[in-house]
Amino acid sequence: MTIAASKTSKNEVQKAKEMVRTVIAHHFGSRKPRRIVYKASGLSNFVFSVDHDEGKFVVRLSFDPTRLNSFIKEQWAHEAARKAGVPVAEILEVGNEFIGNPYMISRTIDGNEATHETENRTKILKEMGHYAALINTIKTKGFGSSFEWSGNQLSHNESFKDYLKNELRVEEKLTVLEKHRVLNDTQLHRLNAIFNDASKTSRKPHLNHGDIRLKNIIVNGKGEIQAVLDWEHAISTLAPEWEMSLALHDLSIDEKQDFLEGYGISEKKLRDAKPLISAFNILNYASVIDHLAQAKEKGKLEQYRTRLMGTLDLYSLA
Repeated sequence: MTIAASKTSKNEVQKAKEMVRTVIAHHFGSRKPRRIVYKASGLSNFVFSVDHDEGKFVVRLSFDPTRLNSFIKEQWAHEAARKAGVPVAEILEVGNEFIGNPYMISRTIDGNEATHETENRTKILKEMGHYAALINTIKTKGFGSSFEWSGNQLSHNESFKDYLKNELRVEEKLTVLEKHRVLNDTQLHRLNAIFNDASKTSRKPHLNHGDIRLKNIIVNGKGEIQAVLDWEHAISTLAPEWEMSLALHDLSIDEKQDFLEGYGISEKKLRDAKPLISAFNILNYASVIDHLAQAKEKGKLEQYRTRLMGTLDLYSLA
């Protein structure tokens, strides 16, 4: 079974590689790429680096036809962010013509992933915060993953309340957390109250990158950010709460403060935003909790209970 799966994977990669060759030939005319190298694949994308007479490029390709919408959304977010002053990779083309599958061609950004940068860490985190703030100034219409980029008005959530119900599925996820006793009764009541209060907001949505973390930042040798990558999770919603629930997630407390200094948020505004930031963060664990429970991973589940009940928060008595 393992051998067959491996063979199928190689066949898929080869098939995708030939599609990339066709896409590049279409975009640049009859000139063929000098080299195509398979880099990685996720749940739905194949990623290839391409050397061509015109330069170096990245091609992302999917066998899932619905991925075209995701690529179009990324292209919209890239352009909006670029206009706001955020460095992004140049997207040359998005489409599904000629090969029948969605693809995106973008220009390669020289530099290294910021995750591996230690010497200029503070500088990078402050600059990340600054760019996150710029992204969050971009006004959008509607709440959720479908907004201006999509012409399908039926998929738009007109209010934050609609988004919480239809897309974030707050009630369903709260049920998961309650079922598996991840939070105590007081915490569940508090979490429900936070979302209930938030659902009444009249605040307007803004663009959120949705995953602005070190792994999606490219820096040069001086620790200067060259590009913010991976806009797959871009979303129109409240900012900075959604952005920070993800951006601050895996940073140390000192790194969090570096990011926030770069963002420029006041201490009072941060404290006011904190309940919803935490609520988003906790809710995003619901699918993980459900998976662990179904897999009967009792040890891991207990670790997540420790985390989400706040036991690891050693800096406050909240």
